[in-house]
Amino acid sequence: MSQKTITRADLADAIFENLGLSRNDSSDLVENIIDEMSDALVRDESVKISSFGSFSARQKAERIGRNPKTGEEVPITPRKVLVFRASHVLKNRINDSV
Repeated sequence: MSQKTITRADLADAIFENLGLSRNDSSDLVENIIDEMSDALVRDESVKISSFGSFSARQKAERIGRNPKTGEEVPITPRKVLVFRASHVLKNRINDSV
């Protein structure tokens, strides 16, 4: 099974073809949307896209991990992780396509 990855260029092309904006304007629009989403996540805001899902940054505490090769215990530093939660609409659409 071959999987295709949708890139920024693919999104810009879809906007160009469907909305008739110039290629440069389409590319700028995609970049602006991604920048706005990224900036909101950095500010600890969640990003909700109706019928698609929501993105949020979550703080993970420090914990002890184990090196699988040596078995040595090592501390894993606290960090933020990106979390995506798909909407029910998206989940249903994915499951209906099977």
